[in-house]
Amino acid sequence: MPAPLPAPRSAPRSAVRSAVTAAYERLTEALPAVTVTELPEDTPLPDTDGWVTAADLAGNAATLDAFLTWDDEQVLRDNAVKGRPDVIAGFGLHRYAWPACLLFTVPWFLHRRVPRYPVTHVSYDRTRGPMSLAVHPGPFACLPDDPAATLPGAYTVPDEESLRAELREAVAEHMDPLLASFGPRMRRRGRALWGMVTDEIVEGIWYVAELFGEHEKRRAEHALELLLPGTTKPYVGTPAFRVLAGPDGRPLRTRDRVSCCMYYTLAPDDTCATCPRTCDTDRVAKLTAAVAS
Repeated sequence: MPAPLPAPRSAPRSAVRSAVTAAYERLTEALPAVTVTELPEDTPLPDTDGWVTAADLAGNAATLDAFLTWDDEQVLRDNAVKGRPDVIAGFGLHRYAWPACLLFTVPWFLHRRVPRYPVTHVSYDRTRGPMSLAVHPGPFACLPDDPAATLPGAYTVPDEESLRAELREAVAEHMDPLLASFGPRMRRRGRALWGMVTDEIVEGIWYVAELFGEHEKRRAEHALELLLPGTTKPYVGTPAFRVLAGPDGRPLRTRDRVSCCMYYTLAPDDTCATCPRTCDTDRVAKLTAAVAS
């Protein structure tokens, strides 16, 4: 249970428009704590004044050290406990991966378009309010009947399952070098790391879809069950959505996370409602309190 989302601020205007711009605009409208700026190819990605490129997180140990210092200081400040280095590394990866996965899942969920962003195409800043991402737009996959199919950089795939495969491949392409960088510091290896990415994909778009509307949350659940049926390596597990009964009989929707964020190492009695360590009785209590608030 790392720190909550930052306070919102106005999203910067994109310097260019692409086939996925409208999806990012709707994302920020629903969740001002996440902004995406699309930059022309000849404009360098920002890498100073709080910004860090994904390529540097993946390939520069000194950059990763500096990035994780922010998490280390935040944990000590907010919990009065110093976090273990592996826990701090896990928080840092989560705080990057959660918004980064939305770069791929939001255009897919809203418009059936899947952009490609290798680590060389993304920069990230979390130091001044929202989680801000800057990207260089590139190729994107879409269905043959999509009006965007004629745009530069578009390539078509024959059906929905092929588009889901594109999404899985696009996220894996982006996250693989980051897992190689963060993984040794987290003391986790392949299956555990990809279980975490599975959770970031699911929980990010599940959360955002609820902001779009209750019907969209149900649609997201169905879409995610098709996207991650449990047999799609390197991903681990399924979305694992289920329903619990509240004290008044009201249905409470939850899921079973594949991974644990390790927040319990800071506060043993404070686990997430979807944590694999949380029993159903405690889940019901947490979810009921959330509904009441």
